[in-house]
Amino acid sequence: MTSRRVPGNRLGPLRFVLAFGVVSMLADVVYEGARSITGPFLATLGATAAMTGFITGLGEAVALVMRLGTGPLADRTRKYWPLTIAGYALTVIAVPLLALASSLWQASALVVAERFGKAVRAPARDTMLSHAGSRLGRGKAFAIHEALDQSGALLGPLLVSLMVAVAGYQLGFGALAIPGALALMAVFLLRRAVPVPERYDEAARPPSAATRGDSPPEAAVRAPLPARFWWYSAFTAVSMFGFPTFGVVSYHLEIQEVLPPALIPVSYAASMGVAALAALASGALYDRIGLCGLLLALPLTAAVPFLSFTTDTALVWAGAVVWGAALGIHESTLRAAVADLVPAARRGTGYGIFTAIYGISWLAGSTIIGTLYSASPAGLPVFTVTTQLVALLVFLPLLRPGRTRA
Repeated sequence: MTSRRVPGNRLGPLRFVLAFGVVSMLADVVYEGARSITGPFLATLGATAAMTGFITGLGEAVALVMRLGTGPLADRTRKYWPLTIAGYALTVIAVPLLALASSLWQASALVVAERFGKAVRAPARDTMLSHAGSRLGRGKAFAIHEALDQSGALLGPLLVSLMVAVAGYQLGFGALAIPGALALMAVFLLRRAVPVPERYDEAARPPSAATRGDSPPEAAVRAPLPARFWWYSAFTAVSMFGFPTFGVVSYHLEIQEVLPPALIPVSYAASMGVAALAALASGALYDRIGLCGLLLALPLTAAVPFLSFTTDTALVWAGAVVWGAALGIHESTLRAAVADLVPAARRGTGYGIFTAIYGISWLAGSTIIGTLYSASPAGLPVFTVTTQLVALLVFLPLLRPGRTRA
């Protein structure tokens, strides 16, 4: 079932997911590599700490909030491939151009453009992956994709670190043009091999429409999202509210001189490697036991402040492992569940809304965590543990019988 081809598609669902994972891996080398040096690079152009925070925060806001528009756009037009390709193109072109940026406004525009590319492609890409997951197992499909994706997040910072050590930030950004070109080539080849991913999924469209390629009925596109989806999104928001970004963690490591500056990106790379393994494990668990598998992320998140925000080197490295494991569950299995809670005709909208809620909550929570770190360090673990306990309470209604598979 996982390898059987579908008329019109030259790859079975498993090979499609693997190939898409390679595309995302190459793209992650580009933008995660860039993100590992964006802050210091902006500083060389005259940015203050506040300006750096605003620029990178604006980029993340664009990447998240704009999905409220690109998600429904994917549903209405069903132009999944054009949106996905356009998004990847924006990212892999904007990043290498940072090597040519000579002013702060140029660099800022490119940072935001790269994040906008993420907003354009993510809902359409996740919708296509969800169709392949209908045969493969959605937990497995998103786990495989996330594992390959995170391997790129591991390699990118290491590559950039080497290039910067050799010849500075310009070479670091410029070298990312190579994996960027490979990512574009790979996504075009995948588009040619699998022109209609919806055909993997019998629930995506009526049989007659599946063969003609017609758009779904207007009523299906405008149907309200299930209450269960909104409750699940609330659970996600509360759980992410207590999860610190690596930016906050790395700030602590730098200010307290817990790790040498050269080792901080290595700790991030280690977290990405763990995230890849955690994604595979949590995806398989989700396919076996459903939403309950997501609860593993709560104790992992609660443990982060007791490890990552200490001054003990061994505990900090343990924190990198725990933080990465939690991220692997968040980035893979949380996305898989959306496809099981939202009608097929509205998955793009569902993903757009979900990721916006997910990201805004994460950014807001990290702002609070950063404030607590400066004002009341003792309150940081209390805040994190409290959010995870509240998330557990919010999760309980999801245990009631209901639609958990699309």
